[in-house]
Amino acid sequence: MQGGRFCGKQTVNLTLTVIEIVAPVFLLALIGFLWVRLGFEYRIEFVTQLAMTLSVPALIFTALMKTEIEPAALTTLSLASVAAYGAITVVAWIGARLAGLDLRTYLAPLTFGNTGNLGLPLALFAFGETGLSYAVVVFAVMAVWSFTFGVWIVAGGGSPIKALKEPLVWATLLGALFLWQGWQTPKFLTNTLDLVGQLAIPLMLITLGVAVARLRPAGLGHAFLLSLVKVAATVAIGWGIGLAFGLASVPFAVLVLQVSTPVAVTSYMLATKYGADADAVAGLVVVSTLTAVATIPLTLAFLI
Repeated sequence: MQGGRFCGKQTVNLTLTVIEIVAPVFLLALIGFLWVRLGFEYRIEFVTQLAMTLSVPALIFTALMKTEIEPAALTTLSLASVAAYGAITVVAWIGARLAGLDLRTYLAPLTFGNTGNLGLPLALFAFGETGLSYAVVVFAVMAVWSFTFGVWIVAGGGSPIKALKEPLVWATLLGALFLWQGWQTPKFLTNTLDLVGQLAIPLMLITLGVAVARLRPAGLGHAFLLSLVKVAATVAIGWGIGLAFGLASVPFAVLVLQVSTPVAVTSYMLATKYGADADAVAGLVVVSTLTAVATIPLTLAFLI
């Protein structure tokens, strides 16, 4: 009887912990969603540019510079992230081909998750500053792959060198250099970068809600099936890669969590820009994000 009570108490505590982690994420996204639905103005292009050009690079740089994680552990996670996204890309490509899906429309959404808007805050709330440092590494690997291979696929060609124009790529490289050399920026500059970086997480979450509210999705039934397949495949791949690389508990959990995040809004923006089926991608964004309300807590329950 006492064992049953102990088990029940553990279950309640785990449930409360998961709710404490995911609630702020979805509540901030809900604020953005309701903001638009109530008719208030939100200039998503400006906010996205501000986040991706200034606040996210500042967050990445300071997180890497100030991390106290062993460089060897970060290197292992970086290699694991590359392997995970490589495997996800291959599986998504094979699956899309077998299902007769248009690669320009579906390959990028099935490969890249919302590691920025959702992944970074989730890692921070679940595993603290250490978790955020690990999550930044996975996000950086995904971002570089997305801005090279991802853009190349959606655009139907082009030069992957365009990724070198992205501030977050340079922030990643610079942060890695400072981490490797043990350098620190002057205190006044670090404090400034910290403040700028703190804008990133609330901005990204609110913008996610705004973007979902404005999307015009199509093929929701099809999108629901693909969303379930995506989360199952990415969790399995992340789990397998994490075990293969012998990752410790926190980087292991962060890797699985990051690679299994729902379809990113940036996939919709790329589809719109390069003439892929934007409505189909919008359906994937909306449905996978809503599905994540159930799948993310379930995934976290196995990870924490």
